[in-house]
Amino acid sequence: MANVDIADLRAKFEAAGQGHVFAFFDALTPEEQSALITQLLAIDPERVNRIHASAMAALHIDASATTIEPLPADVYLDAEHADPAQLNEFREIGMKAIQAGKVGVLLMAGGQGTRLGSSAPKGCYDIGLPSGKSLFQLQAERLLKLQTLAGGVLPWYILVSDPTWAPTVAFFERNNFFGLDRKNVHFFAQSSVPALTNDGKIFLASKGSIVETPHGNGGVYTALESAGILKRMKESGVEYIHAYCVDNCLVKVADPIFLGFNIARGAEVGAKTVRKVDPDEPVGVVCLRNGKYDVVEYSEIPKAVAEARKPDGSLQVSSANIANHFYTRAFLERAKEFGDQLQYHAAHKTIPHIDVATGETIMPGTPNGVKLELFVFDVFPFCNKFAVFEVVRCNEFSPLKNKDGPDSPATARRDILDLHRRYLTAAGAKVEGGDGVEISPFMSYGGEGLEAYAGQTLTGPRQLEPTSKAVATMEKEE
Repeated sequence: MANVDIADLRAKFEAAGQGHVFAFFDALTPEEQSALITQLLAIDPERVNRIHASAMAALHIDASATTIEPLPADVYLDAEHADPAQLNEFREIGMKAIQAGKVGVLLMAGGQGTRLGSSAPKGCYDIGLPSGKSLFQLQAERLLKLQTLAGGVLPWYILVSDPTWAPTVAFFERNNFFGLDRKNVHFFAQSSVPALTNDGKIFLASKGSIVETPHGNGGVYTALESAGILKRMKESGVEYIHAYCVDNCLVKVADPIFLGFNIARGAEVGAKTVRKVDPDEPVGVVCLRNGKYDVVEYSEIPKAVAEARKPDGSLQVSSANIANHFYTRAFLERAKEFGDQLQYHAAHKTIPHIDVATGETIMPGTPNGVKLELFVFDVFPFCNKFAVFEVVRCNEFSPLKNKDGPDSPATARRDILDLHRRYLTAAGAKVEGGDGVEISPFMSYGGEGLEAYAGQTLTGPRQLEPTSKAVATMEKEE
């Protein structure tokens, strides 16, 4: 704190109407003062005021002034009905990019399993498969398998939050990084933003600290820059990035077909989507908003637009967003140029804090303030070349969000085992029993390499692992 002009810093916050953060400063110990100053030095109070005003104004935008249109046909491909030869071409392009070391994988894993009844990072969660593997392990093994199929290295960039950083790293270390070379696994943290009263005042968490909350997954763009990840990507030759959220249990990590599709299209940004079939399904959709690519939340879509259908009966606006994206590194580097133009979203929340007048702790029973966040898709409007790749939901999307009911461990487990049943059936095997047969990613990345089970009857619960992982890593895709 020796080189900090506290009077100047205090004046800066007072000029922005945020001087109350110093309300108890003079009564703090030197250590407490130093900690508060460290927090405040990372904050531009005038910028906080601007993004708060913008986010609150956005809550009251007249929906009738917004034009929502379906995606242009030339940016969209329905993989289920695409020419298989074309998909094979995309796969080859993607595999060659991986082999050449041009692909990196970005995992957004900042969330905890609170809604699952766990305080651990969500990626540590065991959904109850026969193998007992966590989400992190499943994804690491899919990545390992793809590396061996393509003959290249896929660096893994893992975005965590302050609460999940230490337990995530510890989990990887306890599990020996699941067989990955640890020098290719890079952890970095998303930044935070102050929590605010409804009229924009910064909440105090204690007399010597302010309330901060993560930026949301849209904070990944500034984090990539500030943590030096973009520089690391450039130095290692990474040109293309596959990004996804940890809670999609069916995710195809670095899917070579998706990569190849975007590379072939020359896309700066690509979105993998699934089809929305019910106009009332509460999911955001990828579409055009006022002529620009964007994701429009379910609640923002006018009823007439949500229900409009094509001549074949399918919804006109139907590309459901699943937070599964492609980027060029060049686009991510350009993100800092429009970072200040990104629209923050205000979420009304119940925020414990201390009263700046009395110093008493307040535990409100109803929402009393706002948390500001960015969404990962907020960069879409700034993209010049965009592409959308629609896949079959039951093959590629099963989110883990709730302890019970929809999107729970039970549905995630069911969806993985159902997919593996389809893989084995396609290979000529028969699966019996209701407990399922799990295929290790070391056996198969996406249903390939299972011909040896043709004519066999497999009874669950059972897991199929290669007899030797060394042998498994020798396999190459034809």
